[in-house]
Amino acid sequence: TVGEETVPALKGITTAFREHEFVAILGPSGCGKTTLLNIIGGLDRYTSGDLLIDGISTEQYTDYHWDTYRNRRIGFIFQSYHLIPHQTVLQNVELALTIAGVSAAECRKRAVEALEKVGLSEHLHKRPNQLSGGQMQRVAIARALINDPQIILADEPTGALDSDTGVQVMELLKEISAEKLIIMVTHNPELAEQYANRIIKLKDGSIVNDSNPFEAEEVSAKEEEKKTRFKPDMPMKTAFSLSLNNLFTKKWRTFLTAFAGSIGIIGIALILSLSSGFQNYINNIEESTLSSYPVEIAAESADLESSMNAMAQADSALAKREKVDGKIYSNAMMSSMINGMLAGVHSNDLASLKTYIENNPEQFEKNASDIQYAYGSDMLIYRADTQNGIVKTNPSPLLDDVGYKQMYEGTMFESAYNSYTNIWKQLIGDGTYMKNQYNVVAGKLPEKYDEVILLVNKYNEVSDYTLYTLGFLDQSEFTDMVKKVMDGDMNASLSAQDVSFDYNEIVGTEFALVPNGELYKKVGGVYQNRASDTAFLSDVIENKSIKLKIVGVAKAQEESISSMEIGSVGYTGELTEYLLKLNNNSAVVKAQLANKDVDIFTGARFDSGKFNITKKNNQYYCNGEAITTDNVLDLVKDYVPEEALGMLKVSLKKMSNTELQMMIPRVLEQYSSMVSTNTYEGNLKQLGAGESGKPTQILIYAKDFEAKERITAAIKEYNEKVGEAQKIEYTDYIGVLLSNVSKIVNIVSYVLIAFVAISLVVSSIMIGIITYISVLERTKEIGILRAIGASKRDISNVFNAETFLVGFFAGLIGIGATVLLDIPINLIIAHLSGIHGVAKLPLLGALALVLISVFLTFIAGLIPARLAAKKDPVIALRTE
Repeated sequence: TVGEETVPALKGITTAFREHEFVAILGPSGCGKTTLLNIIGGLDRYTSGDLLIDGISTEQYTDYHWDTYRNRRIGFIFQSYHLIPHQTVLQNVELALTIAGVSAAECRKRAVEALEKVGLSEHLHKRPNQLSGGQMQRVAIARALINDPQIILADEPTGALDSDTGVQVMELLKEISAEKLIIMVTHNPELAEQYANRIIKLKDGSIVNDSNPFEAEEVSAKEEEKKTRFKPDMPMKTAFSLSLNNLFTKKWRTFLTAFAGSIGIIGIALILSLSSGFQNYINNIEESTLSSYPVEIAAESADLESSMNAMAQADSALAKREKVDGKIYSNAMMSSMINGMLAGVHSNDLASLKTYIENNPEQFEKNASDIQYAYGSDMLIYRADTQNGIVKTNPSPLLDDVGYKQMYEGTMFESAYNSYTNIWKQLIGDGTYMKNQYNVVAGKLPEKYDEVILLVNKYNEVSDYTLYTLGFLDQSEFTDMVKKVMDGDMNASLSAQDVSFDYNEIVGTEFALVPNGELYKKVGGVYQNRASDTAFLSDVIENKSIKLKIVGVAKAQEESISSMEIGSVGYTGELTEYLLKLNNNSAVVKAQLANKDVDIFTGARFDSGKFNITKKNNQYYCNGEAITTDNVLDLVKDYVPEEALGMLKVSLKKMSNTELQMMIPRVLEQYSSMVSTNTYEGNLKQLGAGESGKPTQILIYAKDFEAKERITAAIKEYNEKVGEAQKIEYTDYIGVLLSNVSKIVNIVSYVLIAFVAISLVVSSIMIGIITYISVLERTKEIGILRAIGASKRDISNVFNAETFLVGFFAGLIGIGATVLLDIPINLIIAHLSGIHGVAKLPLLGALALVLISVFLTFIAGLIPARLAAKKDPVIALRTE
């Protein structure tokens, strides 16, 4: 049908063919010769009537039946050869076999044999455009014979050849006809008369003469099974080979197409490089920051959040009250804050929390670099060598001598002051943090409780404060200089401002850790601290201390921002536990534990804390009520002899309230002289004693901010499970300040990727358009493939393979370009910020982007591939 007109190409034709004969079909142009040939070959479909193959009707044939029929039973020889230009001679011949699913080795063997048979053994690896017309027709004949078909269909096989070459081709076809059925369409009656043994003449779509007609016999139904012998689909390897060869014949267009498709990949990959690099840098900062700011839970904590809420509520209430012009009103901001802080002071049951942490490793240990338990006492550390005097290194005496410690003692900055001035720090975790933040440049990492390591910054520096504290520089010089400055001498300075030490001067240095109890000696029934006795202290350092040795020096990595960079000495958690056991087993600690009511340092009793004596309006109150004689007796009964207590009782009974009130100051004065100002808990802390199950402080070093959030969530979960007395309160300062850093980076990255992804989608659509152009360019190739038995699915796979390859090349180009662009980007960032190696594309990200590129181009090419598969093979073969 052409427009509104229907033209019958063939009408009323009934004929049959023998298994072995050479049939020539003659007739003028437009008589239906080629249409008849195409119907016999399964390229065209008859609109009425029937075609019987081996006596079996083809009315119910599907596309797959016809594809199998063409591939297994038919060999086409075309006037225009119809060779695929980007395939070699050998590949063109092999194609019919590979479509049939024959193995590569067998394909190669049979193709070589077929080409040798037609005299082209020397031209196997040439392209069709390197051959003459006769040679190309021989290749077409070899391709037609390769599958050993039963029927050869030749459409004007000599039409484009000179006379001599035409004769050679006809002789070859006559030879083949001895074993096969050859049906040839020609305009040349002389060739037909000379070579064919049967001539059929057509006119206006009908047979007008048949020189040797044949009547086919009926075939039994059992032969029906022959048409169901399907061929397998074209192997994907063949589809990729066809597409790859086609792409390589258009190298520059393929490169430009892939490059255009890679632009979006480059944009996303660069963003991913930077965001991943910055995220790694932030993670490093987080790890280092969290090493300085762990989740810290103390035995007593002040809830600053409660204080801030109290201030806000008070400010809101005051703002709403009615005011009269001309008056000034007070704003109780400070009172509200202090009241809020006092109300927020909470005693934490750390023993129960410690048990919970140890019983829930998935919530705590998995998310923490380390969990450290402190027991409230400082380590007493000295230089082990006392020949030139005693040098104390911890707690550092440098700033104590000039009053700095007293300045911060008892204030909210005391903890920060102690943390900054204490250079002896417990190492975090099992060594993973150290390996991530430091490189060991001398010696080794500590492995035992008595081994320590010196930590220096990335420039191999430690602060002069550290050198003075550790005794590598003269401590007296430092304290003298500070005193002079405080006295107003602005010209005072240190002589050792630029010194250096070899590693071997550091490694091997020994220190002495003195157990707290060893500094006390029992004198007259009480224990006295003899640390000020130089001879006594020297003996303890030499004979009763734990010797600690510096076994290595670790240098901070380039990206590290560890809080210990100013120079610290790191020790293992084993040392903390070992020292606690030694202190608990000391004689002085055992003495205090044996008598919990008496201060072993003074011999006086501890204040029981039962009495809270206050004065208001010149009247004394006990625990908020008017004081009585019984209160006075209860107050002093444990501190005066029995006889004196009896006399006091008689005297008190005779006193009036006025006389009693006048007596209270003298009673309190006497009481204070008999009661120790120390506390039982304070004495144990001073002695370094404690129960391993009852820490005074818990430090949880989170791996990152997400892990810290999981840890704080676990603590909240713990609070929901326990009673009010066991609930834990603390303020997460660093969480409040820095928890949103990673979220900001991720949000920015996502927004940028969303913008760049638009270009990726656009480039994918462009690749789909170019694939459609490729379909138009390869229309004849589609017809050739269909003629030799390729199915619609095979054609679709060929173009899907092409888009897959273009997407793959685009992804590789994008990743390669990104890796190259990362080099100058890193140089620029390093120059501007000093941060090195920020832009770095992660391997998994690169693989994901290649897969995304392939996926998008594959999707974009589905429609062109579908259009290619639907092309009519006859029309496709006619395309020039």
